[in-house]
Amino acid sequence: MISYEKLLEQFKTLLRNNQLKFTKQRELILKFLYENDAHFTPEDIYMKLKQHHPNIKIGIATVYRTLSLLEESNIVSSISFGSAGKKYELGLKKHHDHLICTACGKIIEFFDETIEERQKQIAKQFNFHMTDHTMKIVGLCEKCQA
Repeated sequence: MISYEKLLEQFKTLLRNNQLKFTKQRELILKFLYENDAHFTPEDIYMKLKQHHPNIKIGIATVYRTLSLLEESNIVSSISFGSAGKKYELGLKKHHDHLICTACGKIIEFFDETIEERQKQIAKQFNFHMTDHTMKIVGLCEKCQA
């Protein structure tokens, strides 16, 4: 994976290109996502940052705007939960797909070469140039089935 220093430089360039200032609050959002290998709502990120950095004033709107900018530039990716919103993760790790439990919200990441190959075959069959894809399988995890 890319080093944090390289990611930070990429982020600073992104901010400059969008005529936005580099702030400690925006950096904390990026660093949080870099250091935590899970999926988070904007509210999760906001609460964790407030908890770990009580002396730094940060607003929920800053979290939402920063996540939106990071997602537009493919630095983070999100999984939509419909009316329940989105969960975000750093988008720079190796491609993977998701199993999502509708009862507890658990997210399981997986990679399957057969599925990847089949998607390529389907795109080719329809003369479709695939540039990316996301797979989200929704259901009940083992614990919630019990």
